[in-house]
Amino acid sequence: MILEMKVPSPGESITEVEIAAWLVKDGDYVEKDQPIAEVDSDKATLELPAEESGIITLKAEEGDAVAVGSVVCLIDMDAKKPEGTSIKKEAVVETSKPESPVTTSAVEKTYASGSTSPASKKILDEKGIVPSEIKGTGRGGRITKDDAVKAVPSMGSAAGGKRNSEKIKLSMLRRKVAERLVSVKNETAMLTTFNEVDMKPIFDLRNEYKEEFKTKHNVGLGFMSFFTLAVVRALKMYPDVNSMMDGDYKIAHDFQDISIAVSGPKGLMVPVIRNAENLTFKGVENEVKRLAIRARDGQITIDEMTGGTFTITNGGVFGSMLSTPIINPPQSGILGMHNIVERPVAINGEVVIRPIMYVALSYDHRIIDGRESVGFLVAVKEALENPVEILMDSNPKKALEL
Repeated sequence: MILEMKVPSPGESITEVEIAAWLVKDGDYVEKDQPIAEVDSDKATLELPAEESGIITLKAEEGDAVAVGSVVCLIDMDAKKPEGTSIKKEAVVETSKPESPVTTSAVEKTYASGSTSPASKKILDEKGIVPSEIKGTGRGGRITKDDAVKAVPSMGSAAGGKRNSEKIKLSMLRRKVAERLVSVKNETAMLTTFNEVDMKPIFDLRNEYKEEFKTKHNVGLGFMSFFTLAVVRALKMYPDVNSMMDGDYKIAHDFQDISIAVSGPKGLMVPVIRNAENLTFKGVENEVKRLAIRARDGQITIDEMTGGTFTITNGGVFGSMLSTPIINPPQSGILGMHNIVERPVAINGEVVIRPIMYVALSYDHRIIDGRESVGFLVAVKEALENPVEILMDSNPKKALEL
């Protein structure tokens, strides 16, 4: 019996996906629930598991855009499993140990950079191109058939150096991100206000409690919990920053769902910490860790990235000193964190060296006035510079559940 595998709907309003990578070859024997492909939607990358065991026949190429509900492969369920074959464990992403550092996923290891399919290699051989000379766009740098077709032999230069160029199609997710960012610039009245934060009080707290916190809760005491709780407090004080436009109406929220920007294998992703107003320092750090690992492993779901009433992004981890973050629609505000640099500042009439971070709030001026935007950022600054009193009710050990 032949099973037709169709593209499932990855979420509401999504009508088309793109085959990002096949994790099996045409004619392979696959086991039920084995990941056989990765598909890109305009919101996330998802794994496609085999619905039954059998010999697989692929009906779409990597890079093809296919409609939801269309057939992408056939599985011959009557075919017997060839002797001596087994499903490689490397093809399954291990998620049972979230505490382990996230580096390269197992799928990426399976498709090591520069690997090619037989069809791709044949095309490259005909062109006289060595696979190592081109950059693959498939999973983990794998060279797809489309890469091979578009590859151009190097002609060199007068000095003998290589002068290769290649045209690479953006993933569906990246194209959607680009579309959304352009729409924000065109459809909102975005402004940015700035301030600076003396991070010494947070440094002192972390130095005093971080080891005990990690031992007790099995998660680090980072900056994100301080910023998230400071933002929650400020959003309660200035609710317009926690609202969004809907035509001629303003949608106000009585909860704080905080989106956090995370760098993943497919680019920037923004998972959401739900009801952050109900979380403690431990709760925030656990959620940040969980969501970051899922994003970096390519396991994040659309539901986990949908919603959010306000966003925090940390360009400081890449060394950014100052930036104007772009609003994450349909939200009305986003807080940008930056790197921490020791700077001379005046305190009580004396010049001292303190770890200073510049912070930026980008906001939609259609719904947030200057008073609210500046007041919000000042409230964040106050909480971060006096965390014991404002965020911990003058009892750090209780607040950190130690």
